[in-house]
Amino acid sequence: MAVPLAKGTRGLLLTFVLCMSLACTSCASALVHHDYCIVGAGPSGLQMAYFLQQASRDYVVFERSHAPGSFFALYPRHRKLISINKRYTGKSNSEFNLRHDWNSLLSHDSRLLFRHYSRDFFPHADTMVRYLEDFASRLELQVQYNTAITHVTLDRDPQAWNGHYFILTDQNSQTYRCSLLLVATGTWVPNVVSFTGSEYVEGYETVSINPEDFAGQTVLILGRGNSAFETAENILGVTNFIHMVSRSRVRLSWATHYVGDLRAINNGLLDTYQLKSLDGLLEGDLEDLAIVKDKKGKLHITLRFYLENSNSSAGAETVTLPQDELDNFATRAPYDRVIRCLGWKFDFSIYNRSLRLVPGRGNKRKYPQIKPSYESRGTRGLFVLGTASHSNDFRKSAGGFIHGFRYTTRAVHRLLENHHHGVPWPSPIYPITHLTNSIIKRVNEASGLYQMFSVLADIILLKENATAFEYLEEYPVGILAQLELHTGRKAPSGLFAVIMEYGRNFSGADKDVFYYNRAVGEAQHAWQSNFLHPVIYYYKRLPTEREMRLRPPDWPLPRPDAIHHIVEDFLTDWTAPNAHILPLRRFLENCLGTDLRNFFAESCFLFALTRQKLPPSCQQGYLRMQGLVGSEGLRRHAVEASLMENYTVVDTPNELLGGQKEIHDQLLKDHIIPGRPLQHLINTKDEL
Repeated sequence: MAVPLAKGTRGLLLTFVLCMSLACTSCASALVHHDYCIVGAGPSGLQMAYFLQQASRDYVVFERSHAPGSFFALYPRHRKLISINKRYTGKSNSEFNLRHDWNSLLSHDSRLLFRHYSRDFFPHADTMVRYLEDFASRLELQVQYNTAITHVTLDRDPQAWNGHYFILTDQNSQTYRCSLLLVATGTWVPNVVSFTGSEYVEGYETVSINPEDFAGQTVLILGRGNSAFETAENILGVTNFIHMVSRSRVRLSWATHYVGDLRAINNGLLDTYQLKSLDGLLEGDLEDLAIVKDKKGKLHITLRFYLENSNSSAGAETVTLPQDELDNFATRAPYDRVIRCLGWKFDFSIYNRSLRLVPGRGNKRKYPQIKPSYESRGTRGLFVLGTASHSNDFRKSAGGFIHGFRYTTRAVHRLLENHHHGVPWPSPIYPITHLTNSIIKRVNEASGLYQMFSVLADIILLKENATAFEYLEEYPVGILAQLELHTGRKAPSGLFAVIMEYGRNFSGADKDVFYYNRAVGEAQHAWQSNFLHPVIYYYKRLPTEREMRLRPPDWPLPRPDAIHHIVEDFLTDWTAPNAHILPLRRFLENCLGTDLRNFFAESCFLFALTRQKLPPSCQQGYLRMQGLVGSEGLRRHAVEASLMENYTVVDTPNELLGGQKEIHDQLLKDHIIPGRPLQHLINTKDEL
């Protein structure tokens, strides 16, 4: 039997329920919702914000600092970027010039090109900070500064775009709800190797950048990348000597064609090493090292197994060192300082396990695992942009750098527009007669194909009977099998893929890329081209996912029905009529079974009388009363170039009949129209 509550108790309970209701209402109002949330206002975050703003989407960018590009406010420590700023190319084509501008983001505002900010070929890092600030402010991007996202989790909801919302919490416990999450935080957590004595190691992120602080010192640098060589370059002239140790051999960017490898601007230590000026390079696993400190503060390098039976906290005077048994041990000289320059990795700490955002494998473990579409392998609706997305093309292309990920970011935006807003991938339709010229134009101008070689491709979708084609620019080749799903376009009649590639066996850390006869110059040997050049793949149908998985090693695409290499060119100018255009046109004609040449009206008229099927240029031009308007100068040029016969127009009967006037008169008499004189027929020829 229920016991009735006292009036006072009922009043307190009612008050409690009302307060809880108000609290819940307050919580709901505090939960700010956006369709798109971008974490990080670095270059890739701002680039995506630009595309979303142009499409009038609901988005916000969260930036932990008070300004965009906070990474560049500190790094590189010695303040010189290794991304080139080539202000002059000899051409005015803005798309072509972006091939050699590695710092600008994509926008409609020509004022936001990096060449307006710096005249230096390798700009100062402070200039990048100023550029990114202007990019965000001039374009009025929706960036929320001083907002550090500290935790990200999922909230399941069948009404959400992907079956869940993303719940983000900042340092002030403010929460945000997002339909789709775009991670653009880059890689900024320093890589640290733990070994005995690692507490004596200074990090690249905190070590002094004043060369005088190293005067007369002996320095050991852990690492073999640009940050390590950049540090060495800064102190090269004031130290006793510098040793550098790393697990792998030095990789030179001009040998590997990978911009992340050692650049020439930082490789001064290679000279002093090879010319025997005390500096040196060593290979070894850093986890096998150990550092012990003597009473004078000097640091001695030993190996881990030498300490296994010793007190690891003992000083150098009591620990057996390699030089005690091997008197020519390479690192037997003590060091004054040891500096760690091992690069950075992605920050996984803020993501709840429910997101299943996990590190990659092997040398990609510093990046999160993502699909070729840049979506997380563990969670739908979570996309990784910028440097952190480099696992898709690590050591293959430029996706980890501004001049690469500005294009992959645009590709992700186009995928999202189709998937969530029903906006198909841009694909203008052209008549088939424009096919050769369309390809030649793109391979000579397109910066996305040029920078993201082997990763992005132009896809040409053929219409029925090859009468026309759709042209999709810069599509990720890794998801070619799902093209119809991701673009909203159909490929029922076959397709071409236009991509840029290096020779597969040409580059490498242990290969001489400057050997004699390294270049190919003849069109018939184009498939042997070593340097960057266009390759056209032809498929009679869209490749399947199984074919994509089983493609040959180092091939960006499965084996096609036909393939064509456009021979490499010293000027990267693929416009030579005989070496570049003619072989391409013949390849396209063989694939399509048609004639892609353009003809004069006279030739089309002759074909119409003698052939059952006309070339496309005649079908789409002459028969529709389109084409060039004839003139005497054009006719004379065509005759001199042997493009047409010299059918000279004559005005008088004598010129018309020539030396056989009598024969022609007789023929005319035989075919005279009754009741009309011959002279009348001849005089009216102009009317006919």
